[in-house]
Amino acid sequence: MIPIGGKPLLEHQVELARRHGFTEIIVFAGYRAEVIRDYFGDGKRFGVDLCVITEEEPRGTAGALLEGFERLAESFAVLYGDTLPNVDLTRIWLKHHSRGADATLLLHPNDHPLDSDLVEVNTDGWVESFHNRPHPPGAWFQNLVNAGLYVIRREALCPWLGTSVPLDFGKDVFPDMLVRGGKLLGYNSFEYIKDVGTPERYDRISAEYASGVVARSSLETPQRAVFLDRDGTLIPDKDCLRRAEDLELLPGVGQAIRHLNHNGWRAVLVTNQPVIAKGFCTEAELKRIHNKLETLLGMEHAFLDRIYFCPHHPASGFNGERRELKMQCECRKPAPGMILQAAADLNLDLRQCWLIGDTTTDMQTAANAQLPGILVRTGHGGGDARYQASPRFTCDTLGEAVDCVLDNVKKVTQP
Repeated sequence: MIPIGGKPLLEHQVELARRHGFTEIIVFAGYRAEVIRDYFGDGKRFGVDLCVITEEEPRGTAGALLEGFERLAESFAVLYGDTLPNVDLTRIWLKHHSRGADATLLLHPNDHPLDSDLVEVNTDGWVESFHNRPHPPGAWFQNLVNAGLYVIRREALCPWLGTSVPLDFGKDVFPDMLVRGGKLLGYNSFEYIKDVGTPERYDRISAEYASGVVARSSLETPQRAVFLDRDGTLIPDKDCLRRAEDLELLPGVGQAIRHLNHNGWRAVLVTNQPVIAKGFCTEAELKRIHNKLETLLGMEHAFLDRIYFCPHHPASGFNGERRELKMQCECRKPAPGMILQAAADLNLDLRQCWLIGDTTTDMQTAANAQLPGILVRTGHGGGDARYQASPRFTCDTLGEAVDCVLDNVKKVTQP
């Protein structure tokens, strides 16, 4: 019931649910449930049917729902009551049903993965494993956090009916469901959903709500993004990086990406990785490389919203090369395929997007996608000289390039 933007946190959730067609809401409450009941009543004045079920003793996030199992719909959405969400619930609902999942978990990267419960998914989005905190020292995991928003098929919860001990979805039910052969879908979304669990987080979320960051975050709203090259822009260009152990960040990269994160910009990595086609590196090792990249960024409280890579390479003649990946494709930069895929996945307004990279290939990619490009002097600094496309700006570092983006957008939007 804590106020955000002049109304209780739970009221924001009720309004979101109603906007997406949910008209029946059950609140599972414990401490001071009467405050919630007195405020919402039967929900009619909010346009929903709402009831409050009070726990006699703490049952955990899953245990509470199991107590009210008979009142659950055949499929239902779950929101944790301490989070402020602005999520396109219709999209995740349709995705859940189109893929035939037992449960669909909204996952997203965050700026503190080292103390978060992380989820590993395969290339098709199915959950493979859970990595609950604390994480072992030196572990490199995908930065996908269980955000506390689910769509669940009611019958998938039957194995836990009658359980006497408290149960948590993230720590107990979902890992056990995976072991039992359940189909858990990871729904990777940048959309806003943050828990208001500490005074510091409450202050930050209130500020983000007041500044419009929350309102702009839903997939219902076209997004703006900065596309980022990898080698020579985020990390030193080591000529065909093949091992996660050899990856390191360039100075200031974490701070620059954090600046994008905090200003409501999507940070999207687009990288050519011909090491796959050449046989120098496997997809599994590339995933380890990108897991380490996400871990190092997380240590600086920064994150990438999405990572896209092209595994193809047109030329043959490499020992151990993979013939099925030897092709001319639409995703290898300077072709704009990865950018167009990101635009579709993230509902990007490309008129508001930029690309930052260290090569003329990156600048030609920007030109082909009709984006303004910024060349950074790290890495090649444009010395590859393969294309004639000119950058909109040239900067010494990624931090300067990000400031250039934000400053220019500010100038355009100022009255």
